[in-house]
Amino acid sequence: MKTGLKVAIGATLVLVIAVGSELAWLHRRNVEDQAPIKKVEYKSDPDDLVFLKHEHPMALKDEKDLKGKTLWMSAAGQMDFYPYNGHSVDYAHSQGVLLGAQKIVVDDAVEQAAPKSAAFRIPQGDRHVLLVFTRPEDPAGKKYAVAVGYKQGGDYTFFTDDMFFYDDPHQLFNYWGPAVWKAIDEHRAEPGMTEREVQLALGQVSTPHGDNTGNRNVEFDDQGHPKMVTFEGGKSTRVVDIKQ
Repeated sequence: MKTGLKVAIGATLVLVIAVGSELAWLHRRNVEDQAPIKKVEYKSDPDDLVFLKHEHPMALKDEKDLKGKTLWMSAAGQMDFYPYNGHSVDYAHSQGVLLGAQKIVVDDAVEQAAPKSAAFRIPQGDRHVLLVFTRPEDPAGKKYAVAVGYKQGGDYTFFTDDMFFYDDPHQLFNYWGPAVWKAIDEHRAEPGMTEREVQLALGQVSTPHGDNTGNRNVEFDDQGHPKMVTFEGGKSTRVVDIKQ
């Protein structure tokens, strides 16, 4: 967030005829020039002050270096994940989408040619780059894969830094409070949540009705169960299911 102080100083042209009037005017200007300028206070969003780690991957090896690390989904509700059998990714059987703040443990990074049907979020390129992972809540330890970039010719493009938190968001944004985090982890929206909190809870697939963030209606897809959320003064005031 960029903050700044904008001060507009207006000057009025005065036609001075008498010497006495001119001295009085100069004295008045001198006093005004020495008066302190009133500062305008800007209220910053604490979310914008949170440090988010970035790894800046450049090659497949950088993605493989994530092996054993825990990541949390930031790009909520956007990325399909697929079964991985130890040799290949089964693009034909999506297991759904990774939800906001969902935890994964990275097992490996692989490359595989992707069908056009799987190139909705990540460009198809010559090959996709995918993180292979397990989910802590899955006792069977099944392996899955999610695309995090693509290779075109000899060049790689990665989106890992935009897709994941490298640190636990529950700690990064602990000031949101336990009630908000309970709603996010249960993937539901409640009155009193900010747009950013609702996005993490319901997913980033949404249609805003208006440009004034925090004071508008936003329609969230919510995995095919759309909801209209009304925001006023930066907080949600109403959550309504949209009948299809």
